[in-house]
Amino acid sequence: MTDLASEPGVRRTAPRRTRRPIPGLVFLLLLALAALAVWFNVLSDEERRDEERAAACSSAAAVPTEVDPATFTVNVLNASDIAGEAGKVAETLRSRGFTIGLTENDRSGNEVTGVGEVRFGPGRDGLARFVALQMPGAGERQDGRAEATVDVVIGPEFAGLATQDAVAAALVPPTTAAGACPAP
Repeated sequence: MTDLASEPGVRRTAPRRTRRPIPGLVFLLLLALAALAVWFNVLSDEERRDEERAAACSSAAAVPTEVDPATFTVNVLNASDIAGEAGKVAETLRSRGFTIGLTENDRSGNEVTGVGEVRFGPGRDGLARFVALQMPGAGERQDGRAEATVDVVIGPEFAGLATQDAVAAALVPPTTAAGACPAP
């Protein structure tokens, strides 16, 4: 019997190695999952930015920028434990051009928490939002009053009014910024 491998001119072939496709397929699957995760994060961040931009545009559009603070009366009411706080706030608002009516303790019986609240009558929500720019973090409460007054109620966590620069910046239309609001 002759051995073919020992014959001259006959090449001995190496045993055929079979590759396992599973590790490569697992790697490709993991790579595809990582790409999907990245795209999901990118798209969700874009949606979040769009929602924030829409919220900023709607809140900016809700504050009237052409309000003359001398054309309506602001009552300053103290619902905090600090004596004289309403008088200080009233003086600051007066120096900013607001017409000040009552300056006294809050006798409404409503519990005021946080920074405070801005109270207003029906149809005066634009004025209330304009006044609320002076007191960031204040809540808004509509009541049944018929007169064109707005109440600024100082709460227990009140730390001070917004600076005039901050109020002016809040009144600047967002159309000048990058990613501006679409025209209505």
